[in-house]
Amino acid sequence: MSNLFTTPLVTVVIPSYNHEHFIQDCINSIINQNYQNIELIIIDDGSTDQSVKKIEQLIEHCIHRFTRFEFRNRSNKGLCNTLNEALAWAKGDFFSVLASDDMIMPDKISIQVDYLTKNKKCVAVFGGMKFIDNEGEIIGQRVKKYKKFDFKDILIHRHRLPAPTQLIRKSVFDKTEGFNENLKIEDWDMWLKLSRFGTLDYLPQVFSLYRSHEDNTMKKFNLISQERMKIINLYQNSPYYAKAWKRIKMMDFSYYIDNNDLNNALSVYIEVLKRNPMLVLRFAYIKKLFLIYFKNVNKS
Repeated sequence: MSNLFTTPLVTVVIPSYNHEHFIQDCINSIINQNYQNIELIIIDDGSTDQSVKKIEQLIEHCIHRFTRFEFRNRSNKGLCNTLNEALAWAKGDFFSVLASDDMIMPDKISIQVDYLTKNKKCVAVFGGMKFIDNEGEIIGQRVKKYKKFDFKDILIHRHRLPAPTQLIRKSVFDKTEGFNENLKIEDWDMWLKLSRFGTLDYLPQVFSLYRSHEDNTMKKFNLISQERMKIINLYQNSPYYAKAWKRIKMMDFSYYIDNNDLNNALSVYIEVLKRNPMLVLRFAYIKKLFLIYFKNVNKS
């Protein structure tokens, strides 16, 4: 167990929104950390369910448990605005953001603080996750090998930095001008900003419990794809831009192929060829495209 008077202060931010069934488990996972010197900031971003009531039931416990505690309940302003508001109040040396339906393992903060303290060139540390359903049952796990990621890795999407497992140096975050309120994929954008100042490291152990919801719709994927392009277009002067663009298009293509969406897959393929006709024979998924085409022809 950490010593309150000799360890760095760690800020945990919970942006709460319509998770009445999960918010108490989320808060309790922070209460139960074996690391003591924590400030907890909860901002409810205009929930329309009973989230605020559930949070209020734990306020007294939070006041006694944490070095600093803040709870705010206001109208909806959006995730990035909420995070920037919380981090403007934060006093921690390190911080993490935890979605109000996720949880963290009891030793997460202590292990990550120790790592960041010993590895000065690392600006943020991440790790593995267990996936849980709405009942809290474990339905999967993802743990990869130890690796340090730099700007290139992150821009071209060759990284594994799951947001629920983060712990970030606050002093470096303060140099980034905060979360961009015009973007939907705020975590990837932040990882790119942070990587200008050091590495983002992945440790091969489970730090978080990520709640997996059944909302992976085509509409949501298309929005994510658009947001990815919006972010990499901020780096058009980077020598890695072309590779990042191609990588995202290949991810889009693969998704449409896996979901038997011939029209969108073909549209992406043509878009890629217009930019680089030499890829006509080397594009990784061209065989799948034709397989789906002939499959659909045979059905008609």
